[in-house]
Amino acid sequence: MLAGKTVVVGITGSIAAYKAAELVSRLRKLHAKVHVAMSKSATRFIQPLTLRTLSQNPVIVDMFEEPAQWNVAHVSVAEKADLIVVAPATANIIAKMANGIADEFILTTILASKCPVVIAPAMNDRMYQHPVVQANMARLKELGYHFVEPETGLLACGSEGKGRLAEVERIIDRIVELLETGRRDLAGKTVLVTAGGTREAIDPVRYLGNRSSGKMGYAIAEAARMRGADVILVTAPTALPLPTGVEVIQVESAREMFEAVLKCFPRVDIVVKAAAVADYSPVRKSSQKIKKTKGALILELTPNPDILLELGRRKEKQILVGFAAETEELLANAERKMKEKNLDMIVANDVTCPETGFGSDFNKVTLVFPDGRTKELPLLPKKQVAMRILDEVVMLPRFSELK
Repeated sequence: MLAGKTVVVGITGSIAAYKAAELVSRLRKLHAKVHVAMSKSATRFIQPLTLRTLSQNPVIVDMFEEPAQWNVAHVSVAEKADLIVVAPATANIIAKMANGIADEFILTTILASKCPVVIAPAMNDRMYQHPVVQANMARLKELGYHFVEPETGLLACGSEGKGRLAEVERIIDRIVELLETGRRDLAGKTVLVTAGGTREAIDPVRYLGNRSSGKMGYAIAEAARMRGADVILVTAPTALPLPTGVEVIQVESAREMFEAVLKCFPRVDIVVKAAAVADYSPVRKSSQKIKKTKGALILELTPNPDILLELGRRKEKQILVGFAAETEELLANAERKMKEKNLDMIVANDVTCPETGFGSDFNKVTLVFPDGRTKELPLLPKKQVAMRILDEVVMLPRFSELK
């Protein structure tokens, strides 16, 4: 996702400095070129050797030290950087940035750069709320710096409040979003994404459901938003936070999802149907909780409406992308589903694989096309899979027909 991009990671003297190791590792897995600059105080919490190993580049601590590789001049570093992220950022470093002080290598680099700068604060909650710190952050925001707000929880000092370094996933998302800003190939398009697993009520307490986490659908919705689309997310219940910047329609049952999707369909250009929709629902729903008895409980089930099939019948110029979650005969079942439902592409994945099953942050899929082509993707984080799916959507012949 970040191939060809250079990210400079600045690490300052906070106990949260150890989390920078995960940040550097994740950026490398996204194929970014990563260079690390540490304040001297940061080296008291984590060794430069750790970051050098993970980044596969020398780590700069002393502004005047000449490393074996990579020009140490702050201007040279600033010119290389597509983005600079300071994580964790202490109150001290934020104050220096707000006032143009440049007594650390990372500070001189920031002053000499024209690229986006992301700041992820980490400090005691009372320090974070101090008017001086808030004023410094407000000044930096006015100057165009980007912040990933800290989280609320138990802090290293033993108190509880807002000041914990944001989760690495959130920092990565902000970096990707900023670096993908120029990629607006879905601008002017409306993308509808379905996500999660529907629930079919048995009684007020119980329901028939499935193991879908909704992570794949949410990743596609966020990726489409990053690429400029107007996004409608029709989501069944999940444990995920609702994505920002998209229109969210929350449903529970397959029937509710069917109605919501069909209502939106005339105004969308692309549909990515990633939800796991129940094929059947109980014929009768008990108005009261069904009590346990000694005898067997028999449920009569009736088929739910087939959302993709109906969309395939109604589509005009819309592009339809489906998912085939299979446990056997992956490609054969995916091809049959694609033809039956008049799809432009289908994403096939084997849900029996422990690395890519329901709830996993990773997926390994095969993209299947109506002309018989297939494209197998390697094991990737679902957010990368989402981007790769959209890459293929914009290359479909029918994409150019969309207004």
